[in-house]
Formats: sequence, C-alpha cells, structure tokens
Amino acid sequence: MGMIRNISTPVQYSGLRQADVPRLQALHGKNKFQAASSGKWRSMVWGIVREPMFLLLLAACLVYFILGSFAEGSMILLAMLLVTAISLYQEVKSSRALEALRQYTAPRATVIRDGREKMVDTEELVPGDLLLLSEGELAPADGIIISANDLTVNESLMTGESLPVEKGPVPGNNLLYQGTTINTGRCMVKVAATGNQTALAQMGQAIATVETPPTLLQRQVNRAVRRLALFGIVAFIAICVVSFIKGNGLAASILLGLTLAMAAIPEEIPVAFSSFMALGAYYMSGKGIISRQPQVIEHLGAIGVLCLDKTGTITENRMKVVMVYDHRTGRQTDMTQQSLPGDSRLLFYAALASERQPFDTMEKAIFEAYTEQEPLHAPLPFMLHEYPLEGRPPMMTHVYPHNGSLIAAAKGAPERIMQVCRLEEAAVQELNGLLKTMASRGYRVLGVATALHAGGELPAAQDSFNWQFEGFICLYDPPKENAAAVIEQVYDAGIRVKLITGDYPETARYIAQQTGIRNHLYSITGEEVMAMSDTQLQSTVNLVSVYTRMFPEAKLKVINALKAGGEIVAMTGDGVNDGPALKAADIGIAMGKKGTEIARLAADLVITDDDLEKIPEAVYQGRKVYSNLKKAVRYIISIHIPIILTAALPLLLGWKYPVIFTPIHVIFLELIMGPTCSIFFEREPVEAADMSAAGNRRNESLFRTDELLITITQGLIITAGVLGIYYYFMQAFSLEMTRTMVFTTLLISNIFLTFTNRSFTENVAHTMRYKNSLAPLVLIVSLLFLVLIHLVAPVRQLFGLTAISFAAFMICLATAFISIAWFELYKTNLKSDRIRA
Repeated sequence: MGMIRNISTPVQYSGLRQADVPRLQALHGKNKFQAASSGKWRSMVWGIVREPMFLLLLAACLVYFILGSFAEGSMILLAMLLVTAISLYQEVKSSRALEALRQYTAPRATVIRDGREKMVDTEELVPGDLLLLSEGELAPADGIIISANDLTVNESLMTGESLPVEKGPVPGNNLLYQGTTINTGRCMVKVAATGNQTALAQMGQAIATVETPPTLLQRQVNRAVRRLALFGIVAFIAICVVSFIKGNGLAASILLGLTLAMAAIPEEIPVAFSSFMALGAYYMSGKGIISRQPQVIEHLGAIGVLCLDKTGTITENRMKVVMVYDHRTGRQTDMTQQSLPGDSRLLFYAALASERQPFDTMEKAIFEAYTEQEPLHAPLPFMLHEYPLEGRPPMMTHVYPHNGSLIAAAKGAPERIMQVCRLEEAAVQELNGLLKTMASRGYRVLGVATALHAGGELPAAQDSFNWQFEGFICLYDPPKENAAAVIEQVYDAGIRVKLITGDYPETARYIAQQTGIRNHLYSITGEEVMAMSDTQLQSTVNLVSVYTRMFPEAKLKVINALKAGGEIVAMTGDGVNDGPALKAADIGIAMGKKGTEIARLAADLVITDDDLEKIPEAVYQGRKVYSNLKKAVRYIISIHIPIILTAALPLLLGWKYPVIFTPIHVIFLELIMGPTCSIFFEREPVEAADMSAAGNRRNESLFRTDELLITITQGLIITAGVLGIYYYFMQAFSLEMTRTMVFTTLLISNIFLTFTNRSFTENVAHTMRYKNSLAPLVLIVSLLFLVLIHLVAPVRQLFGLTAISFAAFMICLATAFISIAWFELYKTNLKSDRIRA
C-alpha cells in the first residue's frame, strides 16, 4: 500500500490590535451579565440588624433608657456599635476572601491579538476578538466560526438538546453561542456579541456560580443555633415570669430574661463557621489550590478515599513514542535506542488517523516521532471525512484520497482495532501476549489499521471498512518524580487511594506499582464494574485499588458506590469525560493547566500548577480548618454553660442575690468570646493527630460522644467553681463584692479555657510552642480588661463592681485554675496511656 503526500497551507490571522481593545471595551462594556445593583452593604447591615443578639441588645438598651439608667443604656448602645463593627469586619473580611476566590476562578480564554496568542480573562473579550477554543472549553461569548477541526458542540444550555451537533465555518452552521461547550475538536471564532448582547443574556439566563446546597456541617450548625435560639426565647419568658412572681419588678424581670437569652444564644458559631470556611479557602488560593465554593473545605478535611486519574495527575502527561510493532514485518523497534529501519510507514498511518493540529498529548507524541523519523516529509494530505473518537473501547478514523480511490487510517484501543480487523484467533492470542508484555512495562498501547475503499458512499460506521491490521504504537507517560512520595503522604493521612484510568490493565498496574499504590496486583475493568450489582460493587470497592478501561458511566458508578458505603470521596480528573465523576464526588479536583474548562467547572478544587503535592497540602489545609472549627465550637459550648447556669440557677434556687449578671456583663463576655473563637482559633496549626487520623464517615456528627462529653464536663466544672465562689461570698458580703468575685472568676476561667482548648490531646507545655501570632494579643487584651474593671473606678462602677483585695483576686485565680487544670492532667494521663499502649 503506497504512501500518499499532498500539501495544505494554514491560513494566518492577526486578530485585533491590543491598542484598539480599550476603545471597543468602552463601547461595548465588559463581557459579563450586568444585573441590577445588589445593595451589598445594605443587605450586609440588614443581616446584622436582624440577628437575635442585636435584637436582644436593642431591647435591653430601650429598657435601660426607659428606666432612666442612661449610663447602662449608653454602655449597651456602645456594645451594639461594637457588635455591629465586629460583625461588619468579619463579613467584609470573608467577602474580600470570596471576591479574591472569584477572581482566581474567573474563566480565561485564548485570543489572537497583534498576531500572537495570549490568555485573557473572559470579561475582557470584545467584539472582533479571535477566540481559540478546543475540546472541553466553554464558549465565553457569541461568535462566528472561522475555521474548525473535528468540531462538535453541546448546545443543551440553549436548545435543551443533549446530543452534540456538528459545527463548522459553513454559513448557516457557523454560529457559536455563549455558554455552549466544545464537545470535540477545536475552532477559531470571531466574537460577535458580548455581555448583555449575547443570546444567552437576551434569554435572561446569566452564567453564574450555582449556589451549592447547605453541607452536612452547615445543617448541623444551623439546627443547633435554631434550637438554642428557641431555648433562649423560652428561657426569656420563663425567667421573666418566675422573677416577677418572686417579687422583682417588671423591668428587672425583663432585664434578667434578656440576660439569660443573650447567654443562651451562641451567635459566635455561625460567624465562626463562615469565617473559617471563607478564610481557609482564601489561604489555600495563595498556595495555588482554588476552592470554587468555600464550604467544600468541610469535606476536604474529612476525605476518606482519594480516586486518582492517571494521565496528568500522577504521570507527567508528556507522552513519547517509545516502541513500535510493525505487524507486516513482525519487527519491534525500541525507539529510545534506535530509529525505525526503512520508512516510518506505521507512524505515518498513525499520523493520518490523528488531528491535523493535535491537542491530545498522544497525537502530539505521534507527530513528534513521525517528524523525527521523516524530517523532510511533506505535509499530510487533505482529509475528506472523519469518524470521530467513539465506542467502548474507542477508536477514530480519517479518510483521504489515494490513487483515484480512498484510504482510511484508524487508531484506537488495541482490542477494538484487532476486533474490527477480524484477525484469526491464533493471531489474536499472539498479539494479546505481545500487548500484555508492552503494557506491563507501563506503556500505553494504540492499535493502528488501514483500509482501501474503492469509491462510492462511505460506510455509515467506521467498523464496516475492510480493515488491515498494521501494528502497535507504544507511548510512555512517566510518573511524576514526586508521585510516590505524595501518595505515601496521602496514606499517612489515613486516606485510601484508588487509581481510576482508561488504560490497559497491565499499564495501570505497572504505574500503580511505580507510584506506591497499595494492592496494585489486582484490578477490575469498567465493563466488570457495570456488570456488578450495587451491593456487589459496594463490597468490591473496599478491596480493589486499581480500576482500568474505565469510561464515564463506570467512573460514576464507582464514586457512587464509595459514597453509598459512607466514604467522603475526592476524585481527580482533567477531561470532558471526567465531568460527571468530578461532579458526583464530594471533592472534585481538576488540574488547572492541562485540564479542560469543563473539568474545572465541574470540580470543587482547581490545582493551578498541576502539582501533585498540592493534594496533601489541600488535605492539610482542610483538616486544619475542620479541626480548628471544632476547637472553636467546643470552646463556645464550654464557656456558654457557666454563663447560662450562673444567670439562671440562683433565681430558680432562691439565692440571696438572684440577679448577679446584667446584659452589660453578658455582652462584654460575648465581645471577648466572639473574636477569640472566630479569629484566634482560626490561626491555630493543625495537629499531628488530626493529620494522621482517618477521614470522617458520611453523615457523622461534628462531635463524637466522648468529645461532646468532655466539652460539657469542662463547662460544668467551670460552673461549679463560679457558683462555689457565688454561694460563699453571698453569705457575708455585698452584692457588688459577690458580683466582682463571680465575674472575675469567670473572666480568668475564660482565659485559661482559651489556651487549654488549643489542643485536646497535648498539654499546655506543648501547645505553648504552637505558632499563632494572636496568642500574645488575646492574653494581653484579656489582662487589660481585668485591669480596667478592677483599677479604673468609672469602669468598675459601670459594671456594678467593687474594689477587692489581692487575696480575694488570688482566690478567683486559684478557683479558675483548678476549674481548668483537671483537663491538663487528663490530657497528660491520656497521652501516657497511649505511649504505654
């Protein structure tokens, strides 16, 4: 079969001049949907004003002013301003972090300007721009197709039609609409409309980030806060009634009820949640790990299984042809050692079966090898027809003119190529043996076939040609140098690893062995996955680590089986076909450089530089946020218990001084606790125990029973210490003296609790070495507040306190210390038991 040569000349385009872009942008505006003003600040302030704590403060302020207690009313008013300022600061900080994330995740496009290709934000596109789009990318504007190669487009967003349609430069079939997806091939498009002028915008649909539903942790937090708010309302009514019945005035009863309600509502928890997630996502973005939704960090810290795609994730995605097998001559040639003897016929046919301007790494490698073997070759002939990549396993075919007839060249999965060539059983067995030998070296193998067609209509399906088997082409994509070390880090973090790839079984198992994936000797194929029942697969996925010859439906089924088994699942991918699995996984991870736009849009995380080391780094950051959020919430629960009980029990028990706290005392405790939990704990480093622990199971609560028990016990022991001081001093001392002792003990207990809760496994001697720049500041501010209320007479009078002796202060200090120190002894004994075990 003779080789064929023809010449085709590419057309050159220069595109817009960069100097003209500002003028066009001023004329047409940014390429984004311009919605009505959202009133960001107004909605932010309204959100703060309608918070239960703000409403309670407002009620207390009004009561004080009605009673003529202007000093107390002014203090509450000042507290309201402080609460608003802190809330606004946290909202702005979170908003800025989210805005920075949106800028990081803003889509970009390749354009031709001044005769050169360059990347720009899609917002910067203007009519007249020349866009270069390829497989998996989203059309960022309306345009006219100038040139196309193997182009099919998914227009379901516009038409509702799920099947892709063929497109090209032919008038009537050359329109590309914003929001549609390049399904296969590539094209050059001249932008015709941007922003509100696109067909999508005219239809009233804006391409915007879809709001994700509340996560499990969000639902748990919201449910807990609602219940405590309800408790606060009930407690307010009950305490008001009880206080009034016991002879206290209506105003005093209302103030007492407000005090208890303020103590009961843990408004810091939702604030801490949103702050931790937004700031955690922002810090990760600075490390090249972009979270498309901050809430995803909740799952990131709880990953139990990591499903890795092979190409481009654990391998370099840098294919090179390393061996060819010519079936006609029976000769194998190791191309890393020598050149092909004679002509490069097999590589030529493989090149014919590839795209003229290849964007696939395998096709690029084939062209590179062909050029090295035939440096003076003429350009490839003009293609008459193309059968796109299809089937399971897939193949593709291109048809060319040849000596008055036609020649078809195909390449694809070896088993598919051998099947369409209808080889004899003995030949198939011999070739399968050769194929397994090649694949066991980690090679990715493609089969190549050709067929002569005498003329007339082409077959409807590519399988119907009279195919002749030509041979195998072996490509090698080496594992990344750090792949084995990174995978070991993932295992060390208690996460199981699965390799899910479309490669041949022997190839996949070889790469799994090279990169340290455990249980690599056994694998199952996509067809075997699809043949299993859901129950069978749920058992199988716990045992099998390597999945081969996988296709989108099989990947999706494996992900769903892992999730059904209670696992939090992460999945990496970079292709169009990975989209469903990335979307289904709890954490979809896309590669930012070599991944398709569809993969990036479907993913929850995007690794900007494709560095595999970013995966354990992302797990580290996720576990840090998750662990520190738990510390913050446990701190909030522990310190709220003594505040609530100290405000309620004396009245219910009929003590001498039934009202020890006023809203002023509670709100200033809240002002200390709020920044402590949402700013101080957020800065804490992740602990070794948290990094090595296995990921959480699906639907697990935020706290285990033992964790919650410890947290409640902390609060109850602090309560015992505070009420002990309360009961002792009310017997022989004034209300002011008793209040001073109780309030001081509670403040010091809060300081000790903050530092002991930095770790629930390591004692304070160890946690003092943790790097947290806010630790000294928290301590200084707390001590400064103690100094103010004890040594500055006007402040002391405003809080209804009195001067106390040094000995009395030491009693408060000793009581607070004992109330907290037991937990340090508990942690030390626990650690000793673990070491002995």
